[in-house]
Amino acid sequence: MTDDLKLNMDAYLPLRDVVFHTLREAILKEDLKPGERLMEQQLALKLGVSRTPIREAIRMLEQEGLAITVPRKGAEVAHMTLKDMEDVLQIREALEDLAVRIACQKISDEQIQKLRDSAIKFEKLATSGDVKRLAECDVEFHDVVYEAADNPKLMALLNNLREQLYRYRVEYLKNPEVYPVLIKEHEEIVQALAEHNVEMATGYIHVHVANQEVAVKEIIERQNQ
Repeated sequence: MTDDLKLNMDAYLPLRDVVFHTLREAILKEDLKPGERLMEQQLALKLGVSRTPIREAIRMLEQEGLAITVPRKGAEVAHMTLKDMEDVLQIREALEDLAVRIACQKISDEQIQKLRDSAIKFEKLATSGDVKRLAECDVEFHDVVYEAADNPKLMALLNNLREQLYRYRVEYLKNPEVYPVLIKEHEEIVQALAEHNVEMATGYIHVHVANQEVAVKEIIERQNQ
């Protein structure tokens, strides 16, 4: 286990969430590597907390696909697999297609401006190399589309899926070479929605998801070699 693992305290969050974010960041930065065991007692001593928030945080990591419990062995950092990635992105593509179709009919001028602002923010952040903030900005961009669809049931499904998508989104954004592509895709999606062009908007969304799938597939294949 890495010696750099330290609790990032936040007075506004419950302790289990603080532990969760600390472990999540360690996994995404590969300070905790795939296959590495997540032993409650050892983590509790390392972070200076009881085993209860560790146990709760591990359950939250499992919901995001970042950890897995192996019978008679315990929890460990999950390996990324092609099957898991393909399953998650297949669902994302279908739900985003639906969200965009609805949003095309309902999106307001104010929401179009929010999309433009988010796209500009992402472009500015692209020079920072801050993958965490880029991922948050990308989520923010898509959230405006979901908001425009004005369908709480659909929003709930997409919010649940977001947790499972987070690891793949971060892996994709670790490569600065994809930023120009993402910036262009965001611009195209905004323009299509501004024109209320369903065919163009859904087409861009499918390309957007497909590009992420190809890139992350290459990452997983390299890691599994």
